[in-house]
Amino acid sequence: MTRIMIITGGTLGDWALEEIRADDILVGSDRGALFLIQNGHLPHISMGDFDSVSAEELALIRASSKEFIDCDPIYKDLTDTEMAFNWALDQKPSQVLLVGALGTRFDHSLANVHLLRKGIRHGIPCAIMDANNLIMVIDRSTRIQKGPYTHASLLPLSLEVTGITLHGFQYPLHQATLEIGMSLGISNILLEPEGLIELSSGLLLVVQSKD
Repeated sequence: MTRIMIITGGTLGDWALEEIRADDILVGSDRGALFLIQNGHLPHISMGDFDSVSAEELALIRASSKEFIDCDPIYKDLTDTEMAFNWALDQKPSQVLLVGALGTRFDHSLANVHLLRKGIRHGIPCAIMDANNLIMVIDRSTRIQKGPYTHASLLPLSLEVTGITLHGFQYPLHQATLEIGMSLGISNILLEPEGLIELSSGLLLVVQSKD
């Protein structure tokens, strides 16, 4: 199965549209669905409580989506983004990419980063992208591509991550342990087009940044 791209209601822009591939399955979460439609992309499915759109915008989303799922904005336990993410994982795609998952609401942004842990449990590569960052969580040795990103930061998402060894980075680590609250892994630089991050245990947040 191809990649599922979830567009949700955080910070969006032309950069998000440029990331869309012809074979992506597009999921519009709440106001993210409106963003897709207003920019000429019809969602394969739109879902959420749609409490951030007007009645006219909701009618447009409903009419323009191949599939539409709404829910009560009060009596629900999940955020719109988590609903869409759970649906995406159930489809068993090759990858899930979240855009619009970061924004001015830090609580929502942090909760969305934590969603990436679910991808680990399902064995599905998942990432969050915004205009300047690419964010993923890894639990095993992983190769990352430098691409347009100038910096790479490593932060533990579990209490500790052990056995971290870096290859191809300006600041090497060898069998290092990172604990929550440590800044040792911040702002490293890939010297090669590809770098290798080895680890023994734990969940490691990898943040690649353009600035």
